[in-house]
Amino acid sequence: MSILRLFKTVFLAGTILLLLYQVGIFILVLWYGMYNPSTTAIMQQTLRELRRETPEAELVHEFVPYEQISNHLKRAVVAAEDSNFVNHSGVEWDDIRRAWEYNQRQAAQGRQAMRGGSTISQQLAKNLFLSNSRSYLRKGQELIITYMIELTMSKRRILELYLNYAQWGENIFGVQAAARRYYKTDAAQLGTSQSARLASMLPRPAYYDRNGVTSYLRSRTATIQQRMRLVEIP
Repeated sequence: MSILRLFKTVFLAGTILLLLYQVGIFILVLWYGMYNPSTTAIMQQTLRELRRETPEAELVHEFVPYEQISNHLKRAVVAAEDSNFVNHSGVEWDDIRRAWEYNQRQAAQGRQAMRGGSTISQQLAKNLFLSNSRSYLRKGQELIITYMIELTMSKRRILELYLNYAQWGENIFGVQAAARRYYKTDAAQLGTSQSARLASMLPRPAYYDRNGVTSYLRSRTATIQQRMRLVEIP
C-alpha cells in the first residue's frame, strides 16, 4: 500500500470515528433533554481530583425541578453569567472576542486572571461532556455541543440542568446542595441577597467554599443584586 493510500485510509477512518463520536454526543443531548443525568464529566473529574487527597471523598448533589428553584436564584445566575440568555442562540461571539482580547492582555502582563466569555448554554455543554482544561480543541467541541443543546432543548430545560449541575463548592454540585450547604434551606426558599451571593460564587466555587466571604464577593454580590430585576428568565 502506498503512503498516499495509507494516509487516505487513516484519514477516512478518523473522520468516521469523529462523526460517530458526534452522533453519540447528539443522542446523549437528546436524552438529557428528557431525562436527568446521574453524573456529569465535570463531576467525575472533580471527584477524581478530590480522591487523590481524600480517598473516601464524595460529592454532594440533589436534583430539584425547575419550579422548585427560587426565581431570585434564576435571575441572579442569568444576571451574573449570561444576561442575554433567553435571546441568543447559544453563543455570544462578541463576548468571546472580548474575552480573548482581555486574556491576551493579561498573558502579556504575566497575569493569570482570565475571562471565559461563555454563555450558560456553553457552560452546560462543558459541564455535561467536557473538562475544565483550556484548549482550542476543547473550546471547539464545546461550541458544537452548545448548538446541539440549543437545537434540542428549551431555555427552561437548559437553565434547569445548569442550575442542578453547576459546581458550588469543593464537592457541592447543584443549587439544592448549595442552598443547604451555605444557608441551611431549600433551593425554593432562597432570597434575593442569598441568590446573588450564590451566583457570585460560580466562577470560583471551590475557592469561596474554602475561604468564605471576601470583600470582592461582597462587592460582586451587590452588583448582581442590582442587575437581577433587569434580566429575563424562562
